[in-house]
Amino acid sequence: MAKEIRTVRFDVELKIEAYHFQGIMQKFPNHFHEYYVIGFIENGRRYLSCKNKEYTIEPGDLLLFNPGDNHTCEQIDGKTLDYRCINIQPEIMSKAVFEITGRDYLPYFTTQVVFHSELVSLLRELHLVIMQEEQDFRKEEIFFLLLEQLVEEYTEVEMLSLKSEQSMEAKAICEFLEKNYMKNITLDDLSNLTGLSKYYLLRSFTKQKGISPYSYLETIRIDKAKKLLEQGVLPIDVALQTGFTDQSHFSNFFKKFIGLTPKQYMNIFKDI
Repeated sequence: MAKEIRTVRFDVELKIEAYHFQGIMQKFPNHFHEYYVIGFIENGRRYLSCKNKEYTIEPGDLLLFNPGDNHTCEQIDGKTLDYRCINIQPEIMSKAVFEITGRDYLPYFTTQVVFHSELVSLLRELHLVIMQEEQDFRKEEIFFLLLEQLVEEYTEVEMLSLKSEQSMEAKAICEFLEKNYMKNITLDDLSNLTGLSKYYLLRSFTKQKGISPYSYLETIRIDKAKKLLEQGVLPIDVALQTGFTDQSHFSNFFKKFIGLTPKQYMNIFKDI
């Protein structure tokens, strides 16, 4: 079995993350991120399910995830996986798009997979210079060239918050989970909040959001945990502040969603 290599860099100039996973066979559960993910596979094949659509991803295919796009993926053959991506926070994306278009908005990718995309070569180059921690302005030049083409070809001019219809009950559940993620929440709490039966609540929420209420809560907790780890908060304290029963439970969950242990992720930002 190939050795697992999990490398992450945070670029202080662009203020974006770059991930490089090699040799991993990990299956990632249904989840979403609060940031944009732009990635590709250099080697191997993966099964991807995103927003109720299924794909087989191969080398040369471009992945485009908006904040909130639920997705799950797993390896479908014995080849060694080589996956690379950059993660862009909404505020960084907004500033970059304003530089490019002169308009203040958050773009929305209308397709999540672009098969055999010519832009993969540009993304690969950007990913490489970030991983090598190059300091010259070539890195920023590639970043803007890539975003310019992505925005022009694969986005709509609309705010992410307006991209989909959802019921008042679903909105209320999301707001409740986002405010109370550190607490012990029960299905009764959500049922009482909305006035819906438990079964109808689960079915309706999952249909609208593409992810179950509990998976939505898990994702919120992980994203909050990432922000605390970036600030240097110790994993044991992060676990307590984000609603996990203990550090072991937190560490297992974090690696399942992010692909790194909490300590590995925290160390990325230690010298920044």
